[in-house]
Amino acid sequence: MIRLEHLHKSYGNLKAVDDLCLDVGDGELFCFLGPNGAGKTTSIKMMTGLVRPDAGQITMAGVDALASPVEARRRMGYIPDMPFLYDRLTAMEFLYFTGDLYQMPRDEVREKAPRQLEIFGMMDRAHTLTKDLSHGMRQRVIYAATLMHEPDVLLVDEPFIGLDPHSIRLIKDLLREHTRRGMTVLMTTHILAIAEEIGDRIGIIDQGKMIVCGKLEELHAAAQSTGRLEDLFLSLTMH
Repeated sequence: MIRLEHLHKSYGNLKAVDDLCLDVGDGELFCFLGPNGAGKTTSIKMMTGLVRPDAGQITMAGVDALASPVEARRRMGYIPDMPFLYDRLTAMEFLYFTGDLYQMPRDEVREKAPRQLEIFGMMDRAHTLTKDLSHGMRQRVIYAATLMHEPDVLLVDEPFIGLDPHSIRLIKDLLREHTRRGMTVLMTTHILAIAEEIGDRIGIIDQGKMIVCGKLEELHAAAQSTGRLEDLFLSLTMH
């Protein structure tokens, strides 16, 4: 569902992403880990089309994302680490706006928007301006809007920043539920315990290169380590 083939991206002399190859299958929750500046966000931005790679191929949901970027975007959802909301729209209006962006039939939006807000416990704030919502509530609106068109692929960059325990549990359960339905999820996070808990596979990138990738037990075997993911991560990325 996600295929990256020999992906490269440099900024001057800095190799942000260096020969990245990755396959993530249908219904898989892949946790993409790395220290700050490792290349995670640049990789995701190339998948979404926000940044064009210097070389390589990107396939999203069976679509060549470089040759057919609009069609690829139709099939994906993207939640950045600092999502943008239009402050003068209410939560409900933002979902309608998102539905229009994806060219969803208005009847479908009318049916799904309240349901999405209900799932995220937001119906009592449906007509509140997004500027008046807390960070956690704004995050919920973003998830509700992004998932409304039922994307085949979901890219999530640092989904748990600033969230309370209830919201974290809600997002974790939601991601697992959608992968059970066949959605492919690629998620970055610095909370290694969460990656260890919910990731089907884990990839660790450092200085633009994927240094290890697989199930947790496979990572430990490759690094000849035991114990927690945190210990493995630190042993591989400390310079």
